Amino acid sequence: MIRVVIADDQTLVRSGFRMILEPEQDIEVVADVGDGAAAVTAAAALRPDVMLMDIRMPLMDGIEATRRIMRGDHPPQILVLTTFDLDEFVFEALRAGASAFLLKDASADQLVSAIRVAADGGSPFVPLLTSLLIDRFSRVTGSTSPPELAELTDREREVLVLVARGHSNAEIAQRLVVTDHTVKTHIARILAKLGLRNRTQAVIVAYESALVTPHQL
Repeated sequence: MIRVVIADDQTLVRSGFRMILEPEQDIEVVADVGDGAAAVTAAAALRPDVMLMDIRMPLMDGIEATRRIMRGDHPPQILVLTTFDLDEFVFEALRAGASAFLLKDASADQLVSAIRVAADGGSPFVPLLTSLLIDRFSRVTGSTSPPELAELTDREREVLVLVARGHSNAEIAQRLVVTDHTVKTHIARILAKLGLRNRTQAVIVAYESALVTPHQL
């Protein structure tokens, strides 16, 4: 069972998501909250698998809430809810540790699919859209390559580039002629060496380090 917490300051939005998710046999909405501080408390108390996190909320915004939740033990996968896709606030939420972003006008099928993919450890994003977002704001922030990037092996750098280009584990395995398990092992080592929480943060590092750019997709 996938345990989900919904964090959004609009009651109608929370109710709408509940109506979509509650009929799903493999998803359980364990709480819905209206501000970022309550989201942090719910994450610690309920240990959900996935959180739907609005960015603009009272008391504490979704970016700071995401940052605090990701500092905890066994943090959930966080899907940021947004009205605008190419938004600097969305980029900052991804940097803070969110797995992906989801437009509030996404279809019911897209919402359910994104939750399932996130719960399984994947990053349910559209590669081109995410790459445009990361490319736009990583250049604005002027970030530089982390020194830990030099610790990656040639194969790990190759896997990182393929992840950043939006390839799934199965696609990477086929391309490199290895097993899915081997790809997962490479990704786990990449995240550990770079001190990252998820694939999306790895994609951000790849773009900020100029290992890949949107036109290479």
